Amino acid sequence: MSIHYSIPITLFTLCSLLMTSPLSAQHPTTGIFDRAQDIGKFTEPGQTSYDASTETYHLTAPAGPDARRFVWTTVQGDFILRAEVRIPASSTLTTGWAVRDHLGAAAPEVLGTIGAAEAADQFVVLELSREGDSLTFRTARFGEPLHEQWTREDSLRNEVFTGLTVAGGDGAQVEYRNVRITYPAPESLVPYRDYLGSRLEILNVETGLRTIRLTSDHSLQAPNWTPDGKYLIYNSNGYLYRYRLTDDHVVMLNTGFATDNNNDHVLSFDGRQLGISHHVAEEDRASTIFVLPVEGSDEPRRVTLPNAGHSYLHGFSPDAKQVVFTAGRNDKYDIYLADVATGRETPVTDTPGLDDGPEFSADGRYIYFNSNRSGMMQLWRVEADGSNPTRLTHDHDYNDWFPHLSPDGDDIIFLSFGTDVESSQHPFYKHVTLRTMPVGGGEPRILAYLYGGQGTINVPSWSPDGKKVAFISNTGR
Repeated sequence: MSIHYSIPITLFTLCSLLMTSPLSAQHPTTGIFDRAQDIGKFTEPGQTSYDASTETYHLTAPAGPDARRFVWTTVQGDFILRAEVRIPASSTLTTGWAVRDHLGAAAPEVLGTIGAAEAADQFVVLELSREGDSLTFRTARFGEPLHEQWTREDSLRNEVFTGLTVAGGDGAQVEYRNVRITYPAPESLVPYRDYLGSRLEILNVETGLRTIRLTSDHSLQAPNWTPDGKYLIYNSNGYLYRYRLTDDHVVMLNTGFATDNNNDHVLSFDGRQLGISHHVAEEDRASTIFVLPVEGSDEPRRVTLPNAGHSYLHGFSPDAKQVVFTAGRNDKYDIYLADVATGRETPVTDTPGLDDGPEFSADGRYIYFNSNRSGMMQLWRVEADGSNPTRLTHDHDYNDWFPHLSPDGDDIIFLSFGTDVESSQHPFYKHVTLRTMPVGGGEPRILAYLYGGQGTINVPSWSPDGKKVAFISNTGR
């Protein structure tokens, strides 16, 4: 579920025209960075290459005991630098992030680097972040949790040169993927009034490789993948938009009077219907479920009954005759079903705490959801009539939200917050991960490390072939 505040309708034309853009302008050889150069004395120069189709980088260090390759841009203030790095096993290179006051060989700098012994022929996640006067370096083998290596006081300037670096020239190439520079939310940001920008990303669930398809200064949220594989549907500023994957074309969907929609929108299993959660002004902005043809409609049809309470949509039944949703009823939130034709409601859960994020299995037998009935927010499964509740995640280091089943029904992908976030909350702008595990339970594995949260993956977003997932990450400017 989500809480949503709309912008004035007078901004509609501006938002619809300027909301999104294709991948931000990038240098053909250095991607998101401005320049590549060698620092220090060298006998052979280093090399840099960039593959725009995969957004991956390859760096070769210059030959020289104190020389290094540095591909850089300038940043100011707080930042989060993330990359996944792989070094040839036989190499003697060191590589990672460098943050420098200037480009001279003797510049004050901070390095977050590793050697070949730590990243030999496998991807290692490197994260170097600055918050106020502190820098923190964390690492992980890809798929495992990040661990802090050090935190130290930052004596560098506010504006610094930062980027990827490699030293110890032995002719070997270092590979970097999922390279992101993120500007986190300032302490002064007011949630649901102030927003950061968005990146609509696509994740290959087998390899972990991510690519950015759209960027926006607006808050884009919750992409659905259409069953024909051609489009992603997301919400922004109360409206629904359709993004065409073949050419980045974006159009606004006609939702008639429903122009105050939150990020709880879903497609029916056959892709013919779109369900939305629109805040009805005349009912104290209660989130209310409507359905309409996926092509859009002047008159969405109401499903949940007037003055029933907040209703946050999360799924259709396989036959599209029911919707499953998070219902604010009896002063708490539980999982409910509603008949699409009559609006008649049937409770599925009735427990203390918060039950949220429900989704049907493709055979209609089960409903998967998240609940903090155990004290932590964890994934659960019940039969469609609410019987036989089964807990699926059991770790104590994460609060897990929004389980989404793969098209073949074998796997679940979900959003995990750390324990720094209350179990009943799923806020914007946090360090989060996307994790996956077998549908029947098992040890979760991290697929993506990102800055996001609310709006990242609230809704089903698997590609029809089950090979990819769409999601939103966030950054300031």
